[in-house]
Amino acid sequence: MNEIKRVKLFVKENDFAKEASHTVKEKLQNHGYMLVEDDFDLGIAVGGDGTFLKMVKETNFREDVFYVGVNAGTLGFAQDISMDELDSFLENLKKEEFYYEEIGIQEVEVQAKNETHHFCSINEMVVREIELNAIHLDIYVENRLLENYVGDGILISTSFGSTAYNRSFGGSIVYNTFHTLQITPIAPINNKQYQSLTNSVIIPSEKEITLIPKEKTQDCIINVDGDYYRYQGVEKIKTSIQQKRVKVIRKQDYNFIKKVNEKLLK
Repeated sequence: MNEIKRVKLFVKENDFAKEASHTVKEKLQNHGYMLVEDDFDLGIAVGGDGTFLKMVKETNFREDVFYVGVNAGTLGFAQDISMDELDSFLENLKKEEFYYEEIGIQEVEVQAKNETHHFCSINEMVVREIELNAIHLDIYVENRLLENYVGDGILISTSFGSTAYNRSFGGSIVYNTFHTLQITPIAPINNKQYQSLTNSVIIPSEKEITLIPKEKTQDCIINVDGDYYRYQGVEKIKTSIQQKRVKVIRKQDYNFIKKVNEKLLK
């Protein structure tokens, strides 16, 4: 494992996080770390979960560095380190007494009007009809038809994102390191004319999911980790988790089940 020496901070744009970042900088320097703007070994997000997502996206989902979050926000599910744990965390980091999890990255390809657009996501992708009418989609897994879906939209989340927007729509919570994709319906329509699955479906890594909008709903809004894109004439959306991973540092006593209980129930 390469020694961590160079650290880049990503700070949420509010007064509380900015104030916390001064403490983080001071403690990093006291522990002998170098603060840099590029060529870093460790990225630290100071803020909430949105700051963590922004950090990973802004650095292009790098596989050769480590990421960690210091919670200076609200929920902080992705932010593993609290401010009062910072000194002990940095001591353990210096002694290389830590471990990391590899988080699978969702890759998305959108084909629309002879153009192809590519995205990566750590949390989720959401597809809706552009005017927020019911969308009609044929959903395939590995070229096998899963369903002819009709409803408000479809959310496809990673395991890492299963506790985020996915959970709001009744999707399952999946352990971070399973590298799955989860197809979760948003207000599916079920009547004599249309039959859609009402529960989520979990797909293992390297299995490709394909969404094909029907003719009248080919103008779409596609939300990738909170960033919205509007496309006319969407012909096909493909997504999968292949080999791309990011390394997220965890505390020595990190436990996913404990985190779910503390952050989502208490």
